[in-house]
Amino acid sequence: MAESENIVVETAEKIFADLADAQTINSDKTGSWKAPLWQALSEAGLPLAWVPDDLGGSGASLADGFAVLNAAGRFAIAVPLAETMLAGWLLAQAKIASPDGEMTVVPASPKDRITLNVDGSLSGRARGVPFAKSARHFAVLAHGNDGISIALVDAAKGRIEAGINVGYDNSDTLTLDKVEPIAIKPAPKGFDQSTLMLMGGVVRSLQIAGALESMLDISVRYSNERVAFEKKISKFQAVQHNLARLAGESAAALAAATSAADAIANATSFDDAVYLEAASAKIRCAEAAEKGGAIAHQVHGAIGFTIEHILHRYSLRALAWRDDFGSESHWAVELGKRVAARGADELWPLVASR
Repeated sequence: MAESENIVVETAEKIFADLADAQTINSDKTGSWKAPLWQALSEAGLPLAWVPDDLGGSGASLADGFAVLNAAGRFAIAVPLAETMLAGWLLAQAKIASPDGEMTVVPASPKDRITLNVDGSLSGRARGVPFAKSARHFAVLAHGNDGISIALVDAAKGRIEAGINVGYDNSDTLTLDKVEPIAIKPAPKGFDQSTLMLMGGVVRSLQIAGALESMLDISVRYSNERVAFEKKISKFQAVQHNLARLAGESAAALAAATSAADAIANATSFDDAVYLEAASAKIRCAEAAEKGGAIAHQVHGAIGFTIEHILHRYSLRALAWRDDFGSESHWAVELGKRVAARGADELWPLVASR
C-alpha cells in the first residue's frame, strides 16, 4: 500500500472511529451525529477526493478513494460520502467543477434515462436515487441527439418523492421536468451510462465487502461471549461451521471488490477486462451480502433482529446496496450477453488475462 493511501485511509478511519461509532449512532434518535461527521469529512477533503485540484477537489487517486469507501463500508456510515465522491468523479469526466456540500448521481439504475432536450434543459425520471433528498446538487448523465452529456443540477430544481431502502436510508425518486442545468458539457468519447453503472457497482461492492468484514468481526466476538449449555457458543461445531462460511463470503467479496477497484484504477478505459471485473464484483458481492447477512443473524439468534443491536446497520445496508447501479441479476445477464457476443474462443483468454 502506498504511503499516500495510508494517510488518506488512516484519516478516514480515524474520522469514522471518532464520529461514526455504530452503537452511538444506533442510540441517537435525532440524527445529531450526521452534521459533525459530514463536517469532519469535508474538512479532510474526502467527499471530493476524486475531483482534481483545479476543479475544486482534493485530487486523490482512484485507489485512495476506493480504499476510503471500503473503510466506510466497515462502519456502514449513513451519509452520502460514496454518492458525493461518485458525483464528483462524474462531473470531473466533463471538466465541470464540483460545488461544496452533499451530492448524488442521477440515474442510479441502468433502466432509467435522463434526456437532454433540444433547448438544453433536462427531463426524465430516476428511481432509487440514493440520498437525493439530502443532496444539494445532482451530477446527471443525460442522453441527447448528439450523444451523452454530463450536467450539474441544483437539487432544488427537481421534484423528489421520498423513499427509504431496506437499510432505512433515503432512496428517492427524482423527476426533472425541463430543468436548466448549472453547467453541462459533452461526456468523453466512449463514456456512457454503462460506464457510470459499472463505477457505481464497484463502489457498492467495496462497501458491501467492508460491511461483511464488520459482520464477521461482530459475529466472532459475540460467539466468544454468548454462553449456552454452560459453554461459549463458539465451541459448538455448527456455529464454527457458520462462522467459517461467513468468513468465506467476506473473503470472496473483498477479493472480488478490490480486484475490480484495482482494474479500474490502473485502466485507461472501461474495456472488456474492466467490464468483466466490475460486473463480476457486483454479482459476487451482492450474493455475499445475502448469504453473509443471513449467517450473521443466525449466529446472533433473536438478539440480532432487534433494533437495539448494531448488526442490522451492516446487514440491511449491505442488502440495500445490492440493488444500486444494477442488481446481480442485471449484471449476470449483461455479462452473459457480452461473453456470448465475443464467442466461445475468446472467453478463456479474457478470464485468464485477469
